[in-house]
Amino acid sequence: MNILALDTATDACSAALLHNGQPYEVFELAPRRHTHLILQQIEQSLAAASLNLQDIDALAFGQGPGAFTGLRIAAGVVQGLALAIDKPVIAVSTLAAMALQAIDQQQATTVYVGLDARMSEVYWGVYQAASAPISIQATTHHLPTVKTLCVDCVIKPDSVPLPQQQTGQPTDNKHPASGCWAIGSAWQAYPDALTQRLQAQSIELPNTQILPDFYPSAAYIARLAWVKALTQPQESLLDAAQAQPIYLRNKVAQTIAERQQQAAR
Repeated sequence: MNILALDTATDACSAALLHNGQPYEVFELAPRRHTHLILQQIEQSLAAASLNLQDIDALAFGQGPGAFTGLRIAAGVVQGLALAIDKPVIAVSTLAAMALQAIDQQQATTVYVGLDARMSEVYWGVYQAASAPISIQATTHHLPTVKTLCVDCVIKPDSVPLPQQQTGQPTDNKHPASGCWAIGSAWQAYPDALTQRLQAQSIELPNTQILPDFYPSAAYIARLAWVKALTQPQESLLDAAQAQPIYLRNKVAQTIAERQQQAAR
């Protein structure tokens, strides 16, 4: 299955083609330059795999949460391409894709993903390493994926939900600290509040397992999209018009009065 994936949810901009399970990705940190780069990146990823748009079976995009403008760029480009080549779209959580990347690259078992949402809030989700049994040519393969422990939300950093609040059992008893990682820009914007929140639930993370400079990757958007397409085709394969971002909130910025009120606290 050939999947073309895009992500423009943060300062990073990337496109990736997943061809026979192999990702061909073009990635760049490019704040406010996504519209200038994304089409070029698509062409480069296709060329790297020696394919063209007509060879694509599905398109995927990071649907958020993330920057409002960035999410609209990815959704708009994917919608246009999907209509042009009459192919389905797969929407993937930005935070889930980041978690899968940490699981793959850092051998993480539990990942606390946080992005700076501005306005003294974070986009937050907690994920666990998992595998999805897939039958390919009469052979069962176990593809890496993620299990959601805390659903993506926008919230104050000192109030982020943690898995044991849902299960009643401490996460660190099942997943030792060596397998727990914290990633994303929220860990640079609000390190003390987030660390204290985890410590209050007896979750201790060494500094070496906190990676604030960690960005979404279209390659992992594509990998999760592949798993979704194989395991939940009816739910995950969308028409172009259904490819919508998930913002998690409706406000882009605070009013002057709100900023003054917050500063006075």
